[in-house]
Parts: sequence; C-alpha cells; structure tokens
Amino acid sequence: MNQLTGNSDAIQGFLDSIDTFLFDCDGVIWHGDHVIQNVVNVLSQLREMGKKVLFVTNNSTKSRKAYLKKFVTLNIEAYADEIFGSAYAAAYYIKHTLQFPIDKKVYVVGMAGIQEELDSEGVRHVGSSADDENLHSMSDMSSIKNDPEVGAVLFGFDLNINYKKLAKAFTYLHHNKDCHFLATNSDLTFPAGGTVYPGTGALLAALAAPLDKKPTILGKPEPTMMEVIVNKYKLNRERTCMVGDRLDTDILFGHQGGLKTLLVMTGVTTAEGLEQTDIRPDFVIDSLGSLL
Repeated sequence: MNQLTGNSDAIQGFLDSIDTFLFDCDGVIWHGDHVIQNVVNVLSQLREMGKKVLFVTNNSTKSRKAYLKKFVTLNIEAYADEIFGSAYAAAYYIKHTLQFPIDKKVYVVGMAGIQEELDSEGVRHVGSSADDENLHSMSDMSSIKNDPEVGAVLFGFDLNINYKKLAKAFTYLHHNKDCHFLATNSDLTFPAGGTVYPGTGALLAALAAPLDKKPTILGKPEPTMMEVIVNKYKLNRERTCMVGDRLDTDILFGHQGGLKTLLVMTGVTTAEGLEQTDIRPDFVIDSLGSLL
C-alpha cells in the first residue's frame, strides 16, 4: 500500500502507469451537492494528460441522464457515455444477459433511476413510485396478489420503502418459480452530510432474510458490472485504476477485476478502518483533490 499524499514523485509514477480511471462519485468527487475541493481541477488535468475518465457508481437513484445533469450543475465536465451506474448495469444485465422475455415484467423496489434505465432498454416494469403509498391496515394485506407475469424483482435504494413493496416483492419471488432476485448493490451504508446512513444492503436484508435467498448483485464489487465495463470500453485492466472511498465495494471491485486501486479518505473509510481491514488498496491519498 503506497501513500501518495504529499509525495510528488510517487504521484507522477502512479499517473504514468494509468491510462483509464474509474471513479466512484459519492465520497470521492462530491458529498451530496458539494464538490470536494480541487476535484474539478484534477479531473480536468487528467483529461488534458490524455487519461480516459469514467464514473462508476452504486447509486441507483439516478439514471445516466440524471447523473449528467448533476455533473453539469456542479460544473464538472462529463459525458453520458462516461457514466456507468448500477441502475444501468441492472437494466443492461436484464435485457442482454438474461435475455428477458418480452411477455415478462420486472417488479422494482427503487427510484426513478431504475425506471428510466429499464425504459431505455425497453424492459417492462411495475412497482417503484406506483407503490409509494403504503398499506393502511392489516385488512389491506388481501390486496397483494401474485402476478405470474413478474419474471424478476429488482431491488435498489428507495427512500419510500414500505411494507407494501416488501410484501409484493416477497410474494412474486415466493410464488413464481423462475423469478430472478436481483439487486443494484449491497452497500450497507452510504455517505451524506458528513456522516453515513443505512444503504441498499440494509433495506435488502428485510427481503432476503424471510426468503432465505441471496440476490444476484449487479453493482460493485461483483464481477458482473466489471465485465460489462471492460467489454464496453475495451479497457486494458493492467493500466486501469479504480478510485473509491469504500474498501468493501470500490477497492474490492478493483482487486477482483484485476485493476489497480486508489483509496481516497474523504468518504466512508476511516484511518482506523484501513488499519484493521484485510482489503488493502494499492495506493492511498487523503483526497482526490490532492492528486494534482
């Protein structure tokens, strides 16, 4: 593990060894709606150096189009084909890997990002915002019926998670024999406002536990997302670096994918956590903004 902070020679050697950077967003580039200091300048200089820049995030609440709007609002140069989120990874997987039947539909526990990406791939879906209103009494339970057309349940982060959504998802997975159980990611927490909050993995446990079944995870650190990214962008793994703030997702994702890894200390991982883990990044820096 090489410490880059304040070491200009080490930073130059690191930069010379990399052609493509995969950047996580939350905790690396921004905190909520606030860009981390000097990150815009670093990204601009990397482009000037001829480096390829890609943004890879487990946040499924936004589609690529919505993410692009956020980059524009924060005055960060980015293009739609550089953004690869877990919502898009899930939609791509369902359409192209599962070759999802046209007579089936996906039940979504999640937000607009998943809906928009499923639409972009022409995949029928139900649930999500349509089920934001929860059940009001125990007698409403009888309104939840199985739908044999549901061929997959896709679970992502949902600020409007409720019992109705969990009960519907459970019902489809319990009764429909070949129904796929999919999740955009399994992050237990996510950073926001200088602290962390329960993430998709925490919500997902409420469905996975009663089913006694593990979902197929389509975001970091699982290899499904890596294979799609490498194939889509024709990357040389040996000269590609994953930059992130989480050891158990970003850094593990890079390790398992055969990439170099750079941990930034502006997100979830603490200095104490770094000392106690078996997941060791190749490089560490206090902030992406300190790279150049």
